[in-house]
Amino acid sequence: MSARPADHRPAPGPGEFIAAPSDPQDERIDVGVNIVGAGPAGLAAAVRLGQLLQDRPELAERLGDVPVAVLEKGKTAGAHLLSGAVINPYSLRLLFPGMSVSEMPFFGLVKAEAVYYLTRKRAIRIPTPPMMVNDGNYIASLAHVGRWLAERAEELGVTVVPETAATKLLVSGGRVVGVRTGDKGRGRDGKELGNFEPGTDVTARATILAEGTLGHLSLAATEHFGLRTQPQTWALGVKEVWEVARPLDRIVHTMGWPLRGGRKYREFGGSFLYPMGEGMVSIGLVVGLDYADASVSVHDLLQELKMHPFVRRILDGGKRLAWGAKTIPEGGLQAVPSRLSFPGGMIVGDAAGLVNVPALKGVHYAMRSGMLAAETACAAVSPGQTAWTPGSLDAYDDAVRASFIWQDLKRVRNMRPAFANGFLAGSTLAGAAAATFGSFPPKDLPTEDDGEVPVFVGDRDRSYPAPDGALTFDKLSSVYLSGNKTRDDAPNHIRVRTDVPREVAEAWVRMCPAQVYEIAGGGASAGAATVEVTPSNCVQCGAITAKGGRLTPPEGGSGPEYSLL
Repeated sequence: MSARPADHRPAPGPGEFIAAPSDPQDERIDVGVNIVGAGPAGLAAAVRLGQLLQDRPELAERLGDVPVAVLEKGKTAGAHLLSGAVINPYSLRLLFPGMSVSEMPFFGLVKAEAVYYLTRKRAIRIPTPPMMVNDGNYIASLAHVGRWLAERAEELGVTVVPETAATKLLVSGGRVVGVRTGDKGRGRDGKELGNFEPGTDVTARATILAEGTLGHLSLAATEHFGLRTQPQTWALGVKEVWEVARPLDRIVHTMGWPLRGGRKYREFGGSFLYPMGEGMVSIGLVVGLDYADASVSVHDLLQELKMHPFVRRILDGGKRLAWGAKTIPEGGLQAVPSRLSFPGGMIVGDAAGLVNVPALKGVHYAMRSGMLAAETACAAVSPGQTAWTPGSLDAYDDAVRASFIWQDLKRVRNMRPAFANGFLAGSTLAGAAAATFGSFPPKDLPTEDDGEVPVFVGDRDRSYPAPDGALTFDKLSSVYLSGNKTRDDAPNHIRVRTDVPREVAEAWVRMCPAQVYEIAGGGASAGAATVEVTPSNCVQCGAITAKGGRLTPPEGGSGPEYSLL
């Protein structure tokens, strides 16, 4: 038996995600350009706008008391950021011309690298695929990069507002005029508590949506303005940072085990191990969410990976310091919205799907898209111009298509979709695509909504290791390590149907790295199951949105507090 999670995806209620401004005119907060999300794309946009407005003080004055604002739902900038990360510094160099790399927030240059194909007991070194070569790239913590970029933005006069969730896109007259922030201080039943603070309308002349992967308002804008042509495909990454006894002298990527290569399972992904200075190593596993076996758990697969002799030698004698999880857009160029701008706003970075999956790169694309959006916004809010006029933000679409972002993504556009038919067939087709620089196959391969893939209940979970608290860990202790600060009595921010087929329920339970979902009574009948939700565990990875539900922003300041990830 199998079932499709997408068949049980809840529809948003009227006005739940898109609404007209509701506050009286004199109670709204008016800003010049509003950026939603303090990730690399949003903060690069903020820095670039700050630079441009320094050169045009008259325009900065025209935009009011707050020319540029960044709304961030996390406790601080960087609190919700997670990536590998090995970063191409090109966009940082463009953003900060003349700055030495030594002044940038990196752990160090990639000095050596290796790729291995794993079997259950062996690690077979293979040639590094050309698109994965990291010469000239740098190892970093994305959370650290986010905090550093926020400091640079504030130095330029940008107002960064943390603990503020943007919950609704404000649309009036067919154009985006701002966002509404979420209430704070409501109980689980929605009633006001003693510390209640209502949300507010934040209106702007231009809005840049930089929410990152599976961004709430970015999805709402894409649906409302009909921007999507092909569905996006997602992966889930689970990452840990370890203090180690022996330094790792190179970055390492693996493919193969613990994933299965059969077409039946549709398992695509791999792992990474990156040195973070001499005393720390990051380890992570990324798995495409278009898998078919409901018993797949990326968190538990990572624990199993650490049992491999090759990996265990690196971690032996060490201590786990940090844990987190995040989704990654993997659909490639085909899944990028047909337009990245709409009347009054633009979508940037991971929210737009600007990720090069074969190269394992997205940060420098995100930053460059944010910079291009900033330049477009600056022109659109200049005297005699308005970002609300149809076509006024077309320059952003044109700039992205003329940039290295589009050129790079075009060359690898068919490499991820090729793996829908299993590892062997996918590797063959992806190899041909790489060898021909994207010329073969000549047509774009289709992408598929992860939730449309039927899931069955397999037995992959039988080999997951029991947590020992030293090398392998359970989900709840990992959530604790994430610094999650969501209130137990906060309103539920996760939209799912609770009575679903057993296959869907099992998929949600296993998929979630934070143990948000459980089957009532600990089991299910052959046909149906009731799902219980513990939203306070949620680390906002976004996987549920890809696989049949909808993650919405919780109360501002909730969720993880990543510092090393």
